[in-house]
Amino acid sequence: MAVSLRQDHDLLVGAVREAGAVALRFFKSGVKTWHKKPNDPVSEADIAVDNLLREKLMGARPGYGWLSEESGRQGGTGPEQWVVDPIDGTRAFIDGKPEFTICVALLQDGQPTLAAIFNPASDEFFEATCGGGAKLNGKTIRASGHASLMEARFLASRRTFERHGWLARTAKADFAYRNSIAYRMALVACGKYDVAISLTEKSDWDIAAADLLVREAGGRVATADGEPLAYGTDRHRHPSVIATGAYIFDDVVDLLKTR
Repeated sequence: MAVSLRQDHDLLVGAVREAGAVALRFFKSGVKTWHKKPNDPVSEADIAVDNLLREKLMGARPGYGWLSEESGRQGGTGPEQWVVDPIDGTRAFIDGKPEFTICVALLQDGQPTLAAIFNPASDEFFEATCGGGAKLNGKTIRASGHASLMEARFLASRRTFERHGWLARTAKADFAYRNSIAYRMALVACGKYDVAISLTEKSDWDIAAADLLVREAGGRVATADGEPLAYGTDRHRHPSVIATGAYIFDDVVDLLKTR
């Protein structure tokens, strides 16, 4: 019998919640860390969460593919693929800041169809199903309806806006930052912020789950040039990402094109 999206959803939610409990134990008690390469930290919590998610998800769906920041590409070659960032925001996790998330998306033919993003330190569980909406802790969420750059709430670097001369168009805007790009995008999805911007390269595991969450909440996701994001390719890289409410998207893209 074919596996239903609901069955995959229940599997995903259970696994990510269990992984969150593992991450939280390390977060509260301390964690060993090292660097995969210069300026790229990893911790024993990243590995433990990755192992648990792989055991739960691939154990239940051995025919699905697997792509993770920590364990690479494995598994089947069919249309379904789990895309996993065991801890997005490892630097914040190591520093004891509650700004990290566990992120998992299920791709079908390269499109995110299920998403779970969990910040166990703040007990925020975001989830989305393609065509089924987005939720935070079980309640439906909607992206902001704000339409003006002037007073927008940005999850972005104010210094970047200063450097590019954008502050004149955002004179009354608020700026904030969170280490996890998935968390920033989730905060846009639930309407706490209007725009999240990252002008640095991202991978599928960083943003695939958050992409679905934002779009199911009525927001929009693209590169900084306004181009759509394509997942499940061999490169699995993206030059930049923005997430916005529906009505401010065009003005954000127009602003960023002047960089």
